[in-house]
Amino acid sequence: MTPDRREPNVVVLGGGSWGTTVASICSRRGPTLQWVRSEETAEDINKNHRNSKYLGDEVELSETLRATTDFAEAANCADVVVMGVPSHGFRGVLAELGKELRPWVPVVSLVKGLEQGTNMRMSQIVDEVLPGHPAGILAGPNIAKEVAEGYAAAAVLAMPDQNLASNLAKMFRTKRFRTYTTDDVVGVEMAGALKNVYAIAVGMGYSLGIGENTRAMVMARAVREMSKLGEAVGGQRDTFSGLAGMGDLIVTCTSKRSRNRHVGEQLGSGKTVQEIIESMNQVAEGVKAASVIMEFAEKYGISMPIAREVDAVVNHGATVEDAYRGLMAEKPGHEVHGSRF
Repeated sequence: MTPDRREPNVVVLGGGSWGTTVASICSRRGPTLQWVRSEETAEDINKNHRNSKYLGDEVELSETLRATTDFAEAANCADVVVMGVPSHGFRGVLAELGKELRPWVPVVSLVKGLEQGTNMRMSQIVDEVLPGHPAGILAGPNIAKEVAEGYAAAAVLAMPDQNLASNLAKMFRTKRFRTYTTDDVVGVEMAGALKNVYAIAVGMGYSLGIGENTRAMVMARAVREMSKLGEAVGGQRDTFSGLAGMGDLIVTCTSKRSRNRHVGEQLGSGKTVQEIIESMNQVAEGVKAASVIMEFAEKYGISMPIAREVDAVVNHGATVEDAYRGLMAEKPGHEVHGSRF
């Protein structure tokens, strides 16, 4: 920034683990305000530089990060808005934001999911609720606590305007957190939603005791399914072999901190989806996305065997054993042009 221009105010909406981590990163680069619903969380951030509820007591946040429960205060001062609320609350928060937000303020989503009922991506909701505001997404293989603890990681910021993306990316960079840019908003958003469903599939496999070879097979075929549907809806193929696609898929499928892998493992132990959700204090977007993805598959006439089996378990009463038997019954064909598992 030139000396005669002030640093933009970044406002992060949401008090979960990833929203807080991104807020802490941004606050090291410039003035950042985080809006949270809980007075207790706001006090924890402001006084202790912690978000103990979601990141534990060990993770120390930037001392320059400030939190508030006053939504109007946050909305009125925003030069950049970062949306860290779950997909089911995204539209409602945007509607409230529209009452206070100045025109043309960019909105960056952290959400890796789709809206149930409309099947809309988050940037589409921004376009509908806040027309005229540039909308994009920050995504990648980012387990929040690891990034907050300072482990090296990377993400990609997708915005339609690459000049804007380049300027905004600086706010999300540190020495250990690399932020790349792309104009493929559609591809990054679809990759973020899809990989959660496949992490449930791999989690189910863990519960069955499948081998490393089997897990690698499922993940490799998952990338193919993701890219087929992603391209069909307007994404770019290369996105699905990058950070938001294969990168995020790998970490979400293999990390013990992954919420969606956890859901798959718990399904394999015999628990119901409702029991699993009630036991978690954060959202596993793959549960909501499974049925939506199958609607997309039907709309575009695409065979997605892995997603089909996850949907069968999550929404139609199938068992994890049924799911893996169903996959292995598929006759393999051409690796790239075939339609089966």
